[in-house]
Amino acid sequence: MGDDKRHQRGGGGAPETLAEVWEAELKAQERLEKIRHKLLVMSGKGGVGKSTVAVYLALGLARRGYQVGLLDVDLHGPDVARMLGLSGRLLTGGTGALQPQIGPDRLKVVSIEGFLPDRDTPVIWRGPMKHKAICRFLGEVAWGPLDYLIIDSPPGTGDEPMTVAKVVTGVRAVIVTTPQEVAAADVRKAIDFCHRLHLPILGLVENMSGLLCPRCGEEIHLFLEGGGRRTAEAAEIPFLGSLPFDLRVMQGGDQGLPLPPTSGTGPFVRAWAELLDAVEARCREEERAPELH
Repeated sequence: MGDDKRHQRGGGGAPETLAEVWEAELKAQERLEKIRHKLLVMSGKGGVGKSTVAVYLALGLARRGYQVGLLDVDLHGPDVARMLGLSGRLLTGGTGALQPQIGPDRLKVVSIEGFLPDRDTPVIWRGPMKHKAICRFLGEVAWGPLDYLIIDSPPGTGDEPMTVAKVVTGVRAVIVTTPQEVAAADVRKAIDFCHRLHLPILGLVENMSGLLCPRCGEEIHLFLEGGGRRTAEAAEIPFLGSLPFDLRVMQGGDQGLPLPPTSGTGPFVRAWAELLDAVEARCREEERAPELH
């Protein structure tokens, strides 16, 4: 009796009332009012390089002069902080708010790793605890005014993207896939998830569109060419662009050293710039849309 009024915290502990849940959600929404564009990077399956897309999307926008935050809500497999070479615990500022870590190009970064005693500590939580943690990331972190907040979600359509879709007003999805059909089949589930939750889709990104040979620079198509674009066209959603597989990006992610601004003008860098152009253009379109109605 009374189960409809209380949520049991994952892993035991005192129950959390619905009033506390609503208060946390309201606090998160109030803090997010200072952020112009909120983008949820998600995928239908793992192994498509979603976190890499999130990191390079955030880095690229920051290098273009925008104020950018990057939030990793992949609570069971956070990678964002280590891909950027960040470690250590999140600190509390003078106002009592949590302070994001500062990454390359003044990027503000928050990850569950900032709350753990070490990187190998597992997070063993059920849904209500995940919801609470994400609301805390959104409502208790001193993000400040931002042009973009990039939110990296775990693969699939579970608790984390559901919480973001519910709590973050104005959020739009950037869906990541790879060209092969098995990935396209799963990404169609992510698209349907967005439709069911009334989560607007900014567009679809095809990652690993080809492998750049480290010796000759020729692009080798490991999968069927153009699968991401075909999926976007079939679903009638915008196609934002393709990113080739670049060994420097993979190695940099492992070492916590993303590509520097002086990384040249190779195929990946050109495709990255085109992706950023497309994201900026779509965000401007969505910002103007209410004025047209």
